[in-house]
Amino acid sequence: MIRSALMLAMLAATPLSHAAAPALTTVSERSGFQATGRYDEVIQLCAAFQKAYPKAVKCVEFGRTPEGRPMMALVASTSGAFTPQAAKKQGLPVTLVQGGIHAGEIDGKDAGFLALREILDGRLAKGVLGKQVLVFVPVFNVDGHERFGRWNRPNQRGPVEMGWRTTAQNFNLNRDYVKADAPEMQAMLGLVNAWDPLTYVDLHVTDGAKFQHDVSIQVEPVYSGDPEFRQAGLALRSNVIADIAKQGSTPQSYYMSFAKTDDPQSGFVDGVSDPRFSTGYFPLRNRMALLVETHSWKDYPTRVRITHNSVVSILEQVAKHGAQWLRAASAADARASTLAGSTVALSYRTTDKARMVDFNGYEYTRTPSDVSGILMTRYDESKPQVWRVPLREEVVAEREVTAPRAGYIVPAAYADMVAKKLALHGIAFRKLGQALPAAQVETFRADKAVFGATSFESHQRLTLEGAWKAEARAVAGGALYVPVNQPKARLVVAMLEPQAPDSLLAWGLFNNAYERKEYMEEYVAEDVAREQMAADPALAAEFKRRLETDAAFAKNPHARLEFFARRHASWDERFNLYPVLRTNVAP
Repeated sequence: MIRSALMLAMLAATPLSHAAAPALTTVSERSGFQATGRYDEVIQLCAAFQKAYPKAVKCVEFGRTPEGRPMMALVASTSGAFTPQAAKKQGLPVTLVQGGIHAGEIDGKDAGFLALREILDGRLAKGVLGKQVLVFVPVFNVDGHERFGRWNRPNQRGPVEMGWRTTAQNFNLNRDYVKADAPEMQAMLGLVNAWDPLTYVDLHVTDGAKFQHDVSIQVEPVYSGDPEFRQAGLALRSNVIADIAKQGSTPQSYYMSFAKTDDPQSGFVDGVSDPRFSTGYFPLRNRMALLVETHSWKDYPTRVRITHNSVVSILEQVAKHGAQWLRAASAADARASTLAGSTVALSYRTTDKARMVDFNGYEYTRTPSDVSGILMTRYDESKPQVWRVPLREEVVAEREVTAPRAGYIVPAAYADMVAKKLALHGIAFRKLGQALPAAQVETFRADKAVFGATSFESHQRLTLEGAWKAEARAVAGGALYVPVNQPKARLVVAMLEPQAPDSLLAWGLFNNAYERKEYMEEYVAEDVAREQMAADPALAAEFKRRLETDAAFAKNPHARLEFFARRHASWDERFNLYPVLRTNVAP
């Protein structure tokens, strides 16, 4: 393990090295940022901070992991606001800083404790905790953190040992924000619903190639979400990048992964993450998400320093501008509450428009590997080099939908399942006490349904082709009505529109509706077909035309029989029908 000479010199010369009570220092700090502690340290530090700063810090448990470990958060403020109600009453913005969602990428835990202690001691960022409430979760993926090992991140320089990417149930929590399968995510959403953070900070370490840049700072809304609220997101991103650049970092505003794997000359593509990710999820709530990605090939002391500086900058920016941004978020909530009938983006794409940028890399060669046989890039870190590469950063809406003028109706058969998911996100809905014998609604029937070939995050995903169509349908009592006009309108649409990338349907919660369960035996279908053609000459003529014009149909005996089965009274009219309905009138 090679220590960063710059970092160690800085530790000796700046307030970072100021003597602190051993009870408030981390294993990482005491090791010169070569190691990181086990989770017991988080529990101990949480209690120790509360004891050392009783008027500024409260230690809270907000959940339990599948393996029974407590999920801890430190609530820090000098305003006396230690409950969500108190923060709201005082009009204070809440900043939730979360480390260790991928527990091998653990910079945020050690950097966060260090930054918090220095702020509480008045050594830097004075006064920031009087203008906001900080909710600091040192480790989100606690069970994964305790799957400790030396080589859990082979493409990362330090610490000596670290945790594991996924949970004990093998969930990747940064794919779980919408579907919320993991108990850890359910606990986090409970914390989020209670505190309603203006800014959610997700601390990571990137994977990827070797280059000189040390961190990326990505924020949404910038390209997505409420158009007016994007101004706040862009200001937060620009200000944090400017702050840490002054401290020697070389931040970029996009994820530094090549457009083509292992090919530096392919450049970079900025974009919007789907709502399964933190930065895709929080804009749907009209809140800001900031992703810090330090570069894995920088050593651990360097990465902790950069993460520390980023956290401090974020807190300073929220202290300066949080009141203004909170008003902007409230205005976005108000606009969302009138979103019914409006156009809403379900997904985004980056156009082919590019500009050339200078990117600080290293000299490299690309030669065939005698091991794998593929073309492989090898970097020489002793030879810095400026790459002139394309950056694509024009992002536009890809799939859009007009939201219903009222909301969605979830039939009683699915009401309990969907209600549990909606409640996890704090979405408003109500149960219909009476049946609607002939509700004028819109239904979505799939022209094509494609199941994922493999399991992804424990689900077999589903994609549909089709469209909404108006029709009258009976709705039994006990159905749910989910209005669009509420502050989380975009999240409602993202969860209930079938073609949204992380909708409940896309994650496979309604797969049964697309599985044919009743069949007609072929010998019966043969007789039915003849009876139908004898009774309906027009149908017989249509069948003949299909045989003559559609070669694939003519060669497929099952398709030929299904042509008639679909027109028989025994055909399941619910097959390929999305169970959720849209309504333009509130029931």
